[in-house]
This record gives sequence, structure tokens and C-alpha cells, in this order.
Amino acid sequence: MQNQNKLLVLKPDNDSATPLYLQFGHKLAAAIHAGFWKADDPLPSERMFCDVLGISRVTARKALDLLFEQGLILRRQGSGTYITPKLEQPLTRLTNLSEMLKQRGFRPSSKWLKREIVLAGSEELLRLNLNPNSRVAHLERLRLANDVVMAVEHTSLPFHYVPEPELIGESLYEFMREANISVVRAIQNIGAINATEELAKLTGVETGAAMLHLTRVGYLDDGSAIELTHSWFRSDYYDFVVELYR
Repeated sequence: MQNQNKLLVLKPDNDSATPLYLQFGHKLAAAIHAGFWKADDPLPSERMFCDVLGISRVTARKALDLLFEQGLILRRQGSGTYITPKLEQPLTRLTNLSEMLKQRGFRPSSKWLKREIVLAGSEELLRLNLNPNSRVAHLERLRLANDVVMAVEHTSLPFHYVPEPELIGESLYEFMREANISVVRAIQNIGAINATEELAKLTGVETGAAMLHLTRVGYLDDGSAIELTHSWFRSDYYDFVVELYR
């Protein structure tokens, strides 16, 4: 009974001009973000939502479909609907997003936005230790897990390492390994930002939503910088984790 009473805050307003499924979907999304359920917890069934909130199965299903498309919930055949677990990336080990997703049972993929050769900008000249008028391979892509956008990623590499960026497939690091280029260490800076209109459009979050911004410079074993990456992660299901010892 207590669990059912908790669901009453999700009840849509029948007098509102907003469709019931959108009201319910927005309230359910807000409850998930507020921690009503923990990551990987099961959601109540459609039947329970209908019985407690007095909504139809169509309304409940359309709202849940909306949250599924946003990546907030996942469906397990024969088991039910669950809160999408947050991805946790340890900061003490050099790994890439594709590897981390595979290790956690997700299906990684990328959607390329740009693969081009351009003149290096001031930040690229400085961080990659390039000469003036140097060129870089500039890559922009969406990073997805199970077809849900997790992050927007911009990467720059010196031209002589990647003269044909259009040949890069799903994994940049796999492409580099095949070219005998090994990133052995990296320096990362992490901060919090609010989603710009462009980031919101690309990731499906609201403009102004909290996001994690990661800046990464990767180095070869001879100490030369080879990679400058800016990544903007959805903070609703992505965390960075540090384990400390004393």
C-alpha cells in the first residue's frame, strides 16, 4: 500500500490541455531523476500504474515508450521494465568508451557528424604541441549505447597520424591499434556544464540540463601528444568513479 501511495504523485491532471501520456511521462522521468528508484530497480507494471493512477493501458504504454526512447528505462523480455543503470567509468585506468560499454554488456556504436582535415586551432596547437599552420584530423560523433546517445565527442589528432579520417570505423582506438599507434597515458579534466541548445538537440536532454564535460589529452610512449578530445556526457546515467586508498 505504501508503494502504491508513493505513485500517486505521478497522477496526471485530467483537466490539463497536455496529453495524459506526456504528463505521466514527464512526472515519471522527474521521479526517476529524483531517485524514487535506484539504478537497475524494476518499475511497477503497467497494470499497477493504471490501477493506482486511473489511466488507460494506452496512456501508460505511450509514456513508458517515451522514457524508453530517452534511455531512462530498459525492457527485459519476460522480466519487466527496469531503471537504466548508470555507466561508471573508473578514473584510475586508461580505457576508451567502446571497451567500457562492451565490458558492461552494452552495444556501443557511433554516429559520425564530421571526419575532416582542418587547420589546427589555438587549443590544438598548444595541447598537441604543433607548429603554426599545422593540420589536424578533426572528428565529431555521437557515442551510443544500445542505440541511445550517451555523449557528444570532438577529437583532434595530428594530420600525419590520421591523414584519411574517413577510414575510421566504429572505434578510434581500434583504428589506431591497427595502425600501430598506442596511447599509453592520458590526462583528463572533468567539469560540470549546462547543455547548450546544440548539445540538448544532439543528446535528447533539455537545454540547460546538467552534463559532464571531459577534456582528455592522450600521449604516446615517447611523450608526444597525439589526441585531444572533448566529450560531453549525459549526467542522468553516466558517472566517473575514483577509488581512494589510505
